[in-house]
Amino acid sequence: MADPNDVAGTKLLRQELSKRGLDTTRADMRVTHGVAYIRGSVGTIKGGPQDVRAELEIIAKVLRSRPQIKDVIIDCTMRS
Repeated sequence: MADPNDVAGTKLLRQELSKRGLDTTRADMRVTHGVAYIRGSVGTIKGGPQDVRAELEIIAKVLRSRPQIKDVIIDCTMRS
């Protein structure tokens, strides 16, 4: 059974990515044992931010400040 903190953390991760105008249709995002993983391919939606890497770093900083998230691992390719 999934840890409730990991489920809440995954929901938070997905919310942060969608708020920033990032296309995550080709990405795998999950939280396991308090560590957030962003894998796959992340891009921008039309009218979204120009610098995907900078947006992901901002998201990582925001997530690390949350009690459900201990660390953030970004292992993805960035599409513009």
